[in-house]
Amino acid sequence: MITVVGTGTGAPLAPDARAALAGAGLVVGARRHLLAAGPPDTAEQVVLGPLAPALDRVARYLAKREGASEPRPVVVLASGDPGFFGIVRALAERFGAGSLEVRPGVSSVAAAFARAGLAWDDAVVVSAHGRDPRTAANVCRAHPKVAVLTGPGAGPAELGAALRSSGRVLVVATALGSPGSGRGTGERLERVTPAEAASRDWGTEVSVVLSLDESRVLSPARTIAGPPPGPARWALDEDEFTHRDSMITKFEVRALALARLGPGLGDHVWDIGAGSGSVAVECARFGAAVTAVEKTPDGVRRVRANAAAHGVDVRVVHGAAPTVLGDLPDPDAVFVGGGGRELPAIVAACARRARRSVVVALAALDRVPSVREALTAAGLDCEGVLLQSSRLAPLPGDVTRLAAANPVFLLWGVRPPARSEGAAQ
Repeated sequence: MITVVGTGTGAPLAPDARAALAGAGLVVGARRHLLAAGPPDTAEQVVLGPLAPALDRVARYLAKREGASEPRPVVVLASGDPGFFGIVRALAERFGAGSLEVRPGVSSVAAAFARAGLAWDDAVVVSAHGRDPRTAANVCRAHPKVAVLTGPGAGPAELGAALRSSGRVLVVATALGSPGSGRGTGERLERVTPAEAASRDWGTEVSVVLSLDESRVLSPARTIAGPPPGPARWALDEDEFTHRDSMITKFEVRALALARLGPGLGDHVWDIGAGSGSVAVECARFGAAVTAVEKTPDGVRRVRANAAAHGVDVRVVHGAAPTVLGDLPDPDAVFVGGGGRELPAIVAACARRARRSVVVALAALDRVPSVREALTAAGLDCEGVLLQSSRLAPLPGDVTRLAAANPVFLLWGVRPPARSEGAAQ
């Protein structure tokens, strides 16, 4: 048996956890946990650094004690709740869930929301510890209440820099559970703007950053925790969006475009030449962070109105592509629905920066070759279809005809997976 003890955010160990510790033959934990818990002198100790060597040490100890008449268990000390972005996953994968006895503590996320006086059943939790902070930043752009578990290179300064134009407030929870009070001596809770967070040196103690859109953080009572589920339907009818003279991506085209874009939580999607913003809104409904680029003032107002009507957050940039793209964070996927003569240059600029895919809708056959060339020149694998649909339409006499919609070319370029040199054939 391996007993995993969550130390919470600084509270004394419960009696059962202390009893398990007193009988341990091997105790594993960070140096601060070992010092605070005070393992028995008779127990071997492993100071956690890289995880793999510590797990190997546990395996050797378990193998050695198999023949012992009174084997003494292993105790692993971990911060917060060890089953929440913690060591339980790695231990279960290595030794099996049946070998674990987990005694959870209060997670740092729960503690941070408690200190801020906020419920968190509607929050999205994302870990940036040891990961690219882009995903965490995109989740913060898309959702009104997010908790980010931070790490070196992915702390409040990096999140603040990424969220400068988001309108969010950041609540930085530092050294949760530490004794003492006052700056630099104990836990702190600070509300800052993203710009203020980006300009600060936060040191290495930060554990949780809350990203809040305070105009939307209060939600009704819920029965399901976490982010709202994905949309029950998509490729919405055109009449569910405000648009001008049918200048909107038709739902048949939008359905395939969404399938090729694959928007999801943690993604950043550009909608270029957004018009009504129907593609932008649908991507946001799937949980992606979305930036819509629109050059007309009327179009900007329509995109904002449609986003508000569907309850999603879409950042709208007023300007013409490709000129305004330089200041935007890199996208995972891009939809291009307008561009005129500038279309090949716009597609080329988007294709150079898209991490995953670019989808282009166009009506003019003459522009298909140049768009294909722009996609393939950027290293994307290009495919496409001509979409021709006819909708049922009524005729007098209670009969029905087929009304043909204008044909549309849909091209998409997908970045191929990186190929490792020397891989086995």
